[in-house]
Amino acid sequence: MRVVLASCAALPKGDGDEDALVEALQRDGVDVVWQPWGEPVDADLVVLRATWDYTERLDEFLAWCESVPVLANPVPVVRWNTDKSYLVELADRGVPVVPTAVVAPGETPDFPDGEFVVKPAIGAGSRGAARFTGHAEALAHLEALGVKALVQPYQSSVDAHGETALVFFAGEYSHSFHKGPMLAQGLAESESGLYVEEKLRGIEPDRRQVELAHQVLDVAAELLSLRRQDFLYARVDVVAGSGGEPLLLELELTEPTLGFRYTGEDAASRLSAAIRGTASR
Repeated sequence: MRVVLASCAALPKGDGDEDALVEALQRDGVDVVWQPWGEPVDADLVVLRATWDYTERLDEFLAWCESVPVLANPVPVVRWNTDKSYLVELADRGVPVVPTAVVAPGETPDFPDGEFVVKPAIGAGSRGAARFTGHAEALAHLEALGVKALVQPYQSSVDAHGETALVFFAGEYSHSFHKGPMLAQGLAESESGLYVEEKLRGIEPDRRQVELAHQVLDVAAELLSLRRQDFLYARVDVVAGSGGEPLLLELELTEPTLGFRYTGEDAASRLSAAIRGTASR
């Protein structure tokens, strides 16, 4: 069995988080290699991992995804999930989501009271995300982005408690990790140019966070006419609302960091098993 982990030219072997996964696949007898997206692929399965430069070349990226014989996650999932407007669809289906307004280029939104976040609807690694209180500065940022964007009230709980990222493989819960606050006032800064550096550590989620993550995956699968287990991997990013209730910040189904460095080696073995099951179908 041959599996390709898709990366990008700037990080052809990822950022190191997947080292444990490569080792697990090799132990399980899988021929696994890294390969930047965009090139022809010969494999039983291509798993999207560190493809973090696709946002500037989305049409080209999606066309390449269409050309891959077997892709995980599947192309319809990637097409839907690379545009964060999916948050509005999930909210319309009853998922508790951080309130989200979609803003077209040139449009002037009704900004929330207090602090709020502006970020590209098609983006990765928090690039282009910024936190504001002033409307003029936010409008200037929207104009500079020049693309469809999201406006969300900033959840102040993040400053104290950060985010919880819950990771699932083939629809089953695997592990979680904590993400510290990244957005000071103004634009998030990226040292690599591909993603904003995050402070991460392992964490145990509470019951309400797990219940929300299950709801998110069930609704997303229904929207896409899939089963939950059709998501080879999923990361559900959760924050606390003003009343302490968990809210969905993002559902990552395309190229999320999965936090292998912040959990036990069993997590990599679980994804290896899911990959082998997907490739052998």
